[in-house]
Amino acid sequence: MTNRYHAALTRLALGGALALAVGSLSLAHAQDKDSTESEFERKMAALAWYKPGQIGDIAGKATFAASEKYTFLNPGDTDTFLQLNGNPPRQDSYTVAGTQADWFAILHFAPEGYVKDDETIDADALLKQLKENNRRESEERRKQGYPVLTLTSWAIPPRYDAQNRRLEWGTLLRDESTQQMHANVSTKVLGRSGYTNVVLVTSPETVERDLADFKTALGGFNYVSGEKYSDWKQGDKVAAYGLGALVLGGAAAVATSKGGLKALGIAVLGGLAALWAGIKRFLRRGKPS
Repeated sequence: MTNRYHAALTRLALGGALALAVGSLSLAHAQDKDSTESEFERKMAALAWYKPGQIGDIAGKATFAASEKYTFLNPGDTDTFLQLNGNPPRQDSYTVAGTQADWFAILHFAPEGYVKDDETIDADALLKQLKENNRRESEERRKQGYPVLTLTSWAIPPRYDAQNRRLEWGTLLRDESTQQMHANVSTKVLGRSGYTNVVLVTSPETVERDLADFKTALGGFNYVSGEKYSDWKQGDKVAAYGLGALVLGGAAAVATSKGGLKALGIAVLGGLAALWAGIKRFLRRGKPS
């Protein structure tokens, strides 16, 4: 056997061994990935998702009726759900999710009084202030070890639905670590003694479709007797701001203008991220029942 032939065989053997090693590493990586995904889905399934017909209570001010298409989580499970998706917990918040869709929404009642809805909204000025708030909030998220979400633009400029007493707008956010884009659509459902803040988390590609589905889900949301916007009476508490400040975070906007963002915490104003691959598999394979 010539030295040249021997060298060729050696290279061939080494190449085969390298390919086998790479294949083994790829298989191990795939197995680790599958294990991580399975663990995510197991933890999601362990949450106490509401069954059709169950009624969720929202801070004693409103209710949400779960159905075949839409489910609900109480505050404790909502905190776990948020953390599973790389977000800080949000005190006294609730989850609504579509069991046949790829979105979820986080709800929180803010007892800040009756918000007058007669204000004109300046979308450009609000976006400029939101970006500034987002910059400061990002510093806090980074310090606390959460993914940084950078606000890039409107997904939906602010608009007010006077018939349903809902203020809504959408923002596009980029995850600094993955460069993945997220769409957060915020809805403020006005009531007598405050408002329900709702953040819909979805993908930029499906935001309009998912918003339409979410609005259908809101058919299961109702303020309890005496807490509807139309129930307001003279002498009731009135919020010290209007619709524009609601886009900036309501009372949080006032506190931020006085340097109070750090004290309030990043969960007050922050955008929300989602591990879409895991959520989609969970909702499509093991729909909450």
